[in-house]
Amino acid sequence: MGADWMGAKLALFVGEPLVVIERDDFPGLTWPGAWDMPGGGREPGETPLGCALRETREELSLVVPPEAVTWGRAYENSIGRVVWFFAARLPAARGEDIVLGDEGQQWAYMDASDFLSHPKAVHPFKPRLSDYLSGAPSASFSKDLA
Repeated sequence: MGADWMGAKLALFVGEPLVVIERDDFPGLTWPGAWDMPGGGREPGETPLGCALRETREELSLVVPPEAVTWGRAYENSIGRVVWFFAARLPAARGEDIVLGDEGQQWAYMDASDFLSHPKAVHPFKPRLSDYLSGAPSASFSKDLA
């Protein structure tokens, strides 16, 4: 995993669709108003998976058990830093537990194919989601430290 990673995202499927968040559109914000996935920057002492799960809890009020996360890989972002991208699936009934936190304008369900073609989806996450959907191998990551 390495110590020099900066954040993590979670492609979260609840039933068949992907859960996405429309980003705020404040001036100076990266990807304002774009469709995003839960996740964000690391906090001291966190594992990459722990970061993704904490951010999902904060942004969607949804507790995702570590065992629901079945895929993860590290990527290099546009500034050369390591970021993690995970994927998890929950039963459709868990959608009733979703409540938007204090970031973002709204949350929505979106078919994965629609996210991949959407002009307002956060562009760097498209190839990462494609990797997951295509069956690319997962990296080794610890679920017991989440």
